[in-house]
Amino acid sequence: MTTVAIFVDTQNVYYTTRDAYAKQFDYRRFWAKATAGREVLTARCYATDKGDAKQRGFQNTLRTIGFEVKLKPFIQRADGSAKGDWDVGITLDAIEYAAQADVVVLVSGDGDFDLLARKIREVHGKRVEVYGVPKFTAHSLINAASQFIPIEGDLLLG
Repeated sequence: MTTVAIFVDTQNVYYTTRDAYAKQFDYRRFWAKATAGREVLTARCYATDKGDAKQRGFQNTLRTIGFEVKLKPFIQRADGSAKGDWDVGITLDAIEYAAQADVVVLVSGDGDFDLLARKIREVHGKRVEVYGVPKFTAHSLINAASQFIPIEGDLLLG
């Protein structure tokens, strides 16, 4: 059976689906699509933790689906800007699993991940599937992937 490792940039997916469609990403449908006929080695969602009840409920829903939720504290800087991205954490985890998985699934439109996708394909010889909102996914990431799957239609709630 084909093995898969899934890495979801939760903040990126939240904001891109909201901004493009005024809808939310359907994690259950995504899970069904990305894992169909595959053995899941790991499935991780990366998010910032603001500590509110609604967010905890969402995180529990993700866990119920089958995701491991990795949290990083939300940091509000004195100048009003915020910090809390997971680019390095996602990259380290994806590289760790690239040797074991037949397919690496990355859910993000962030162009910073083009190097990661290219490395997994070229060095490890693995398939990289990228799910992203077409309007907000970097062309460099789409080009670095083995396959780009647009987040639209049945992958949206509502």
